[in-house]
Amino acid sequence: MAGSVEQQVTKVPEDVLRRISDLSRQTSTLTVMFHSWVAEQMGLSGTDHKCLDLVARADRPLTAGQIAELSGLSTGAVTGVIDRLERAGHVRRVRDPHDRRKVLVEVSGFDESKYAHLFSIAMDSLQRTLEQFSPDEWPVIERYARTLFETMNGEFAKAAGRRD
Repeated sequence: MAGSVEQQVTKVPEDVLRRISDLSRQTSTLTVMFHSWVAEQMGLSGTDHKCLDLVARADRPLTAGQIAELSGLSTGAVTGVIDRLERAGHVRRVRDPHDRRKVLVEVSGFDESKYAHLFSIAMDSLQRTLEQFSPDEWPVIERYARTLFETMNGEFAKAAGRRD
């Protein structure tokens, strides 16, 4: 590849892998518990909250099948999620303007700013954490987080039989 920087692959020592894995596991548990608390404050289940997040972050309305693929849930489970989110006034089903046989799910009536205060804990923690590193280190932290996400997302997709 012209202009690309070759990354040297270094075998990670077992003790480093174990320490970072343990910290990642603890962070993951804390993240799940935090989002369960946020969901509860919103009157949603954790699954409904994260599916709403998938729809809200998408650059277009999604089909139930796409939500199932992104979430790893069955289409039947996603139907229940959409029903609950629709009853709560957060999403609505609309006909696909290009294919009237398809039904799309889009955000409606969901005001993220109404719940922003719930995320201030996480944002304040992130701010305080990043302040402990130099601005020169921030791109490395961001590259680590992005690479971890992309790698895990690809592996989880394969394991779940999804495309990506």
